[in-house]
Amino acid sequence: MTITFNDLGLSQPVLQALDMKGYNTPTPIQEQAIPPVLAGRDLLGIAQTGTGKTAAFMLPSIDRLRAAENQIPFKSCRMLVLAPTRELAGQIAQSAKDYGALAGLKVHSIVGGTSVNKDRNKLHRGTDILVATPGRLLDLIDQKAFNLNGIEILVLDEADQMLDLGFIHALRRIHQLAPADRQTLFFSATMPKTIKELVGQYCNNPVQVSVTPAATTAERIEQYLFMVQQDEKQSLIEMILQGRHQVPGKLERVLVFTRTKHGADRVVKKLAQVGIAANAIHGNKSQPQRERALDEFKRAKTPILVATDVAARGIDIPGVSHVINYELPNVPEQYVHRIGRTARAGKDGVAIAFCAEDERAYLKDIQRNTDATFERLPLPERFRAVVEGVGPTKRAQSQPMKRVNPRPVGGEAAQRKPKPKHKHPARAGKPNRGTSHGAPGQGEGQQRRGNQRRSNQKRFAR
Repeated sequence: MTITFNDLGLSQPVLQALDMKGYNTPTPIQEQAIPPVLAGRDLLGIAQTGTGKTAAFMLPSIDRLRAAENQIPFKSCRMLVLAPTRELAGQIAQSAKDYGALAGLKVHSIVGGTSVNKDRNKLHRGTDILVATPGRLLDLIDQKAFNLNGIEILVLDEADQMLDLGFIHALRRIHQLAPADRQTLFFSATMPKTIKELVGQYCNNPVQVSVTPAATTAERIEQYLFMVQQDEKQSLIEMILQGRHQVPGKLERVLVFTRTKHGADRVVKKLAQVGIAANAIHGNKSQPQRERALDEFKRAKTPILVATDVAARGIDIPGVSHVINYELPNVPEQYVHRIGRTARAGKDGVAIAFCAEDERAYLKDIQRNTDATFERLPLPERFRAVVEGVGPTKRAQSQPMKRVNPRPVGGEAAQRKPKPKHKHPARAGKPNRGTSHGAPGQGEGQQRRGNQRRSNQKRFAR
C-alpha cells in the first residue's frame, strides 16, 4: 500500500500547498520523520543528500507553529534553521515560503555577504521562521539586534558540513543561548564522532531515522573514471564539453568540481579561451555573483558551473545531467555529496572522475569508504598528441612572451659601461654641479661662489 502525505497527519493548508507543487508521495525520510516531529519529539535524521530532508522537518514544523498560535517574539524567531552555506539557506527559506504559503507564517533568511543593516531592520519585529548561517546569526546577536529567547524549534541541517567549515564553536554557543525546552531536529549525511557528541548536547532522547547507510552513493548514478595526468585535465574537459570526445549520457547541465577557489577560476578562464561559457561559484565570490551564477545554471543560460565544495551539499539544482570531478576530494564523504547533485527527483545521472597519479590515494579512500564502483573510460585517440599540439609550444607561438635578454657573464659583463646611479631620478642625465673633475660643465657652481666672495671683500674694503 502506497502512503501519501494525507496519511501522515498534516494539516489541510500544508496539504494544499503540497498539492500546488505537485507532491503526493513522501520520500522514505519524510515518511519516517514527519509523524514523530508532529508529536513534538526530538529527531536525529541520517540521510543522503537529495532525499527530501527539507520537507521532512519543514512540513511538520509549520503545522506545530500554527497549532501553538504563539505571538512572534520581538527581535527573535519561533523556529530557527541553521544551514552551512548561503545557497542552502536561501533554498530552505524558499521551501518554507512554498510549504507555508497558506499557513500565514512569516519567513526570513540571513546569510553572510549581505548588508548587516538590512538584516537588522527586517528582524527588528521578529519572525516565525528564520533560516540563517551561523556566522551572520552570531553577528546580529553580538550587536544586540537579535536573540534566541523565543525559539520553539531548532533545526540543524547538514550538521557534518557545518563542522567541516569550522562552525563547531558557533554551534556550541548557539546551543547555550537557545531555550532548553525547545524541540531540536538534527540532520546529517554522515555520523562522525563529533556529530554524536553534538547530538548528545542538543537533543533529548531523539528518535533516530536513517534511510540509507552513511557515505553511500546514489543508486541511479553511473560512475566513470578517467586516469589522466594533471596537466592533461584541462584538454580533456574541453574535448568533452565541445563534444570532441563522447561520454555516457547527453550533456545538458554539467557541474564541475575543483578542490580550490583558484582552481575553479582557472578552469573557467581556460574554458573561455576556447569559446566555452562557464561560471564559477566559491567562497570568494560575492553573494550577488553566486546567486547570478546559480540562476543562470538553473535556467540553462550558462549550463556549465565550476564550483568548490560550497555547492556540494543540499543545493537542489534540477536537471544536472553530469557531475565532473575535475579534482578528486581529499575527504571521501565529500565525493558522495558532490555526485548527489545529479540523479535528483527520481532521474538518472552520470558522474565522471578525473584521477591523476598524485590522486590515487584519494581514489582508494573513496572506494574504501563508500560503495563507489567506477567504470574506467579510455582517453581519446591520439590524446597525448592532441595535448602536445595545444600545449605550451603552440600557445607560445600564438601568444609570444616578452623576450628577456640573458644576463651577460664573464668578460662581456666587464666590457659594458655601468649605468650612472643618481640619488634623485629627476636629475638623471644632468651635470653634477657640486663637484669639479675638469669635465665640461662641472664645477661652475663652485667658481661662481668664489667670484661672489671676492666681490664682497672688495666692496667692504672700500
